[in-house]
Amino acid sequence: MERITLMWEPLGHGVIKVATREVIWIWRDRVALFLVIGIPLIAFSILAATFSNAVIRDLRVDVVDQDRSQTSTTYVQAISSAPGVNVTKRSTDLNDAMHAVRSGEAIAAVYIPRKFESDIAADRRPQAVVFYNKQYFTPGNIASGALQSAIGAATAALPTAGQSGSYTPGPLVVEQYVLTNPALNYAQFLLRAILPTVLHIVIAISAGYAVGSEFGSRDKRDWFAAAGNSATVALVGKLLPYFGIFIVMLAVGMVIIHGFYEIPFRGNAFMMVAAACMLIIAYLSLGSLLQLLVKNLATGLTLTGIICSPAFGFAGVGFPVLAMGTFGRFWGSLLPLRWYIQILFDQAARGVPVRDSAEPFIHLGGLAIGFFFVALLLLRSLIRNPGSVKEEPFQPEPPWKPGVVAAFSAEYARILRDRGALGLIVLGPIIYGLFYPQPYIGQLIRKIPIAVVDRDRSHLSRTIVETLDADEAIRVADRPQTLAEAQAALAKREVFGIVGIPQGTEREVMKGAKARLAAYADSAYFLLYNRTWQGIVEATSTVTANVLSRGARTDGSLYRAALVKSSPIEVLNQPLFNPTGGYGSYIVPAAFLLILQQTLLMGTATIGGVAFEQGGHAARRLRSSVASVIGHSIAHLLLALPGFALYLIVLPRFYGFSSNERVLDLFVVAIPFILAVSFMGQFVGSWFRRRETAVLLLIAISLPLFFLVGVAWPIEAIPGILRTLSKVFPSTSGIDALVRVNQMGASVRDIWDDWTRLWILAGIYAALAVFVPRLASTWRGSK
Repeated sequence: MERITLMWEPLGHGVIKVATREVIWIWRDRVALFLVIGIPLIAFSILAATFSNAVIRDLRVDVVDQDRSQTSTTYVQAISSAPGVNVTKRSTDLNDAMHAVRSGEAIAAVYIPRKFESDIAADRRPQAVVFYNKQYFTPGNIASGALQSAIGAATAALPTAGQSGSYTPGPLVVEQYVLTNPALNYAQFLLRAILPTVLHIVIAISAGYAVGSEFGSRDKRDWFAAAGNSATVALVGKLLPYFGIFIVMLAVGMVIIHGFYEIPFRGNAFMMVAAACMLIIAYLSLGSLLQLLVKNLATGLTLTGIICSPAFGFAGVGFPVLAMGTFGRFWGSLLPLRWYIQILFDQAARGVPVRDSAEPFIHLGGLAIGFFFVALLLLRSLIRNPGSVKEEPFQPEPPWKPGVVAAFSAEYARILRDRGALGLIVLGPIIYGLFYPQPYIGQLIRKIPIAVVDRDRSHLSRTIVETLDADEAIRVADRPQTLAEAQAALAKREVFGIVGIPQGTEREVMKGAKARLAAYADSAYFLLYNRTWQGIVEATSTVTANVLSRGARTDGSLYRAALVKSSPIEVLNQPLFNPTGGYGSYIVPAAFLLILQQTLLMGTATIGGVAFEQGGHAARRLRSSVASVIGHSIAHLLLALPGFALYLIVLPRFYGFSSNERVLDLFVVAIPFILAVSFMGQFVGSWFRRRETAVLLLIAISLPLFFLVGVAWPIEAIPGILRTLSKVFPSTSGIDALVRVNQMGASVRDIWDDWTRLWILAGIYAALAVFVPRLASTWRGSK
């Protein structure tokens, strides 16, 4: 014991000395302090406010009532009073309704045809068509579900026609039991995953900044000396303050989820604390590892961003892991976030036994230990040979020449010379374009495993099982004897839904009574839940139709008569613009444009920091002349256009995502979008004194911005003040406009408001890029 104590004293003293040195640096470096505390708190606040309306209401709907009868009016009234939707437009024909959906005036349209009332009376089973915008996945699906429920309620209220007393078999009625998140609270589903996703980027970037700064603005030899030339002491001591800070930040996230939103925690708290520690260690180690590998702060931060920024897609939250391709699953398994999210949902949301979270915890712990020891080996090599670090050669700012053309030429050459700016503006979009879509290439979720507990053991129950297994969405993977066994399989993620067929089901159907089937679906992951429930409903509806028609041909009069008895109208649910419901076609186009904004914004702002490093306030003043700002923006436009063409023209066709041929309209919208981002980057970069500041402060804002656009989260559910503030960023108007043009076939007239707003933003940021640095310089000179 005495020997261990003697060994611990110098080790502990060294760790404390290094940690104290790091705390002092964080406190003195305003960028570092804002990075580790300010950015997480701001991002958490924005996201918490974004999802504050957990129940989505007032989705805008257009109704085309061409019958204008008492019956059609009843249906319109039912739609108007339905929760979740609001009839804001009454078009006279489908062309006007489609224009409303393309332009964003409505998320869905309902078409009631002529002779609707008379066809119901004559048992002709008319169609009521629900057209909904599937390109805007979440709001479109919510609107579709609300409209179908409203139409179903109106149909149930119709007076029954005088039916003959002939015998009719009873229908199958599926009783839905929602597990995990019975209220289908989107905050519980999305916010729980997004907060740690934002934080994991900040963790890795902070560690990268802490280590990478030792190769530039700080003295690595002083770091090694404080650690007594011990790699273990140096790495542990440096990362220890960040570990403490980010534990607190994760706790803040938990307070938001379980305190502010009052979402219950169902699992083991000790398991979650241990997993949180492993997550932080893993990403602190990864950020350090990349810096020690490249020994260049800007390059290391860029690599960190490339690895961490797309991690949400590989984590299996939006698009499930079981539907990913081989590369998506492989790469996701190398990301600590993937395993932490699984533990988080298993413990916090689903409340499964600790033993069922052992496997993901082992993966997470193994990655944390592996990254730490690789970083330790690289640091040990560096301590032994500190002279191996090659500082980036200083490149003085070229002599300034007046004029737009000279500014354009100088900026173009400057970006091509600077590895950090070149990587962000030119190479970054290429890498992201190949890398980001990988989880979503499969597009659709097929054959989700479910369990069936068949207590009836009849010919009908066997037909139900066979039909469930034949459905495209689901497959019968388990046939347990009891519900308890099925629930155990669901806890282990062996199945994601359960169908119970009670004893006497066939007897009830033959008696002409309703036979009730119990369906249990796990709503921890909404896409899995919706697809599972869709498969169960489709299969049971098929069996019901066959039973009611008594085996008649599907194209015959007996089959149609049976359908009329089950429902006097047919509801046709028609998705628009993304008819297959491909998840990649929905998420990737919008994400591509946000990536384009982020890489260009960080790249242009980085150049502002580079200019200050090389020329100080004088260089900043020269860059703020009208000719310089315009010339720089033209250089940024030409450098960004290839990435834009790659994202909106080449890759959608390569990956098979929905797109159209309106290339000219795309470029008409792209020009003000890229210019607005360029001018914004020049304005923001005029405040930075170092090249790396842009990446440090801007990389974590991409995910909050994505949910403020209105593609993934309904604009109606976003608080008004956030809606207004989001328009400060070109992405809000640019993504909405470009997605509508490229994926929905909208014309410039359809997105006129977005297009105009982009030009206004370009003008405002150009003026700020010109006048703010001059005013700051004048104010500084007068002091």
